[in-house]
Amino acid sequence: MTLDHLPAPGTVRRAHELSALGGDVGAAAAELVASLSAEPWGQVSVSVYETGRLVSLAPWLTGHAARVEFLLSAQRPDGGWGAPGGYALVPTLSAVEALAAERGRGTSNSPLAVGGSVRRGLAALRRWAGTPSEAVKGGDGAYGGPYVPYDLRELPDMPAVELIVPDLVARLNDHLAALGEGEPLTLPRGMDGTKLTLVRTRLASGAAIPQKMLHALEVAADAAAGAPGVVPTFLQEGGDAAIGASPASCAAWLGGAGVDSPVRRYLTGAVDHYGGPVPCATPVTAFERGWTLSWLRRAGVPVSVPGELVAGLDAVIGPGGVAAGPGLPPDADTTSVGLYTLALLRVPREPDALWAYETETHFCTWQGEEGASPTVNAHVLDAFGAYLRLAGAGAENARYTAATGKLSAWLRHRQLPEGSWRDRWHVSPYYATACCALALGEYGGAESAPAVRAAVRWLLDTQREDGSWGRWSGTAEETAYALQTLLLTAPAPSAAGEERRTRAVRRGHRRLLAMVTVGGEPLEGPALWHDKDLYYPAAIVRAAVLGALHLARRHGR
Repeated sequence: MTLDHLPAPGTVRRAHELSALGGDVGAAAAELVASLSAEPWGQVSVSVYETGRLVSLAPWLTGHAARVEFLLSAQRPDGGWGAPGGYALVPTLSAVEALAAERGRGTSNSPLAVGGSVRRGLAALRRWAGTPSEAVKGGDGAYGGPYVPYDLRELPDMPAVELIVPDLVARLNDHLAALGEGEPLTLPRGMDGTKLTLVRTRLASGAAIPQKMLHALEVAADAAAGAPGVVPTFLQEGGDAAIGASPASCAAWLGGAGVDSPVRRYLTGAVDHYGGPVPCATPVTAFERGWTLSWLRRAGVPVSVPGELVAGLDAVIGPGGVAAGPGLPPDADTTSVGLYTLALLRVPREPDALWAYETETHFCTWQGEEGASPTVNAHVLDAFGAYLRLAGAGAENARYTAATGKLSAWLRHRQLPEGSWRDRWHVSPYYATACCALALGEYGGAESAPAVRAAVRWLLDTQREDGSWGRWSGTAEETAYALQTLLLTAPAPSAAGEERRTRAVRRGHRRLLAMVTVGGEPLEGPALWHDKDLYYPAAIVRAAVLGALHLARRHGR
């Protein structure tokens, strides 16, 4: 599902115009749950980065013209693509390289539009991470503006960014050299191509590479095509097969039009499903179902879950956990949210698969993770805490009890001084703070109460004038996270503090109603979730919104 499914402001009845939404949350939630079965590939937005890779690597693939048009239409007025700041670098590099390749082939139906888009994109790149002499050329005005090269430490912590950026800069510089257009682009300070060279060398040798690397196989260039060390993952026995759950990885491995194969069929299916452009990862069945159902259930939204959804979620969690998509490694995040959801649905399932991710200090997202994620550890705390609530904290579960204390202490230590949390899997501190504060409030014990109160104070301090919350602007998604945190944590220790919280909830609820349709879908859905590019998981966000609306309505009674 692309962002095209989101209704434009003024074309739908907003929730505040029909006060019945509060009473219809259950019906909207039932519709949402039904959509999980009807659309098993997942309801996520398409990606500029991933779509650009298909334009560059697979012009033979059906839907090519639609992908080119998507890139042209998604360009910002300043010449870039994507979200603000460092989040723009990867999608802009991908789009400019793809359109430069399209221009070089000379087969475009819109050569003037493609050429103009490339020039504007190059101007943006030279301002951000290019060559100072080019940045001040002036000429026709294309390269005007200050030269502000990125530093590696300033870039968002996105998957494979240290491989993707050197690959795209090198590809784009090849186009510039062939066309005789200006000095080459340079890499952000602190970044080089050493790791990328190692990956390509290993692939060329026929050796296997870590499974997590398959999600960005497209960076390996010619070494990716038919690499014997890469084994596709079948979506179902005898059916289509994916590499790293990524259309771009599949295109790189195919290396050309090729013959009919399970990987080619997966790629064609993804293109057909999304209408030409593609997301970074698909399908994301277990990931989407776990998050969607857990947001609804945690908020107490009255909705029944079909038995086949429950059984399917239970079945995919193996001894080592479950992956977010076919060809990705199992991870503690998808596994813990799935287990937590089963516990909320009162399906007895011991969360012992999560022990594979335990380290001395915390739980890693996957084996060999560089860095650590507070939200992953909050989700593991949810899974262990919910299990102990069902099974009891007897001697046989002492390890789980000890782990909840360890996780709680680690999360408290990772809280920022102002009371929020930040995370590597989401742009917004409101998502990370909701995950951590809710887990600590429910399962972190009395010693976590001060951390939860600090999170609540931070939410109250950062509410916008219009009643919303958001990092860059107020969004329905981030407002929903803030409301759920305020409404699912313990009351303030003073009457004045609780009155302040009540006023904030009322303002936030009114604003949220104005930001969604009568079915609880945000009128605007900015991409805030981390993958190779930012993406928007529509079903998950809608579940968080419906949960917040349900809680706020109950609070107002």
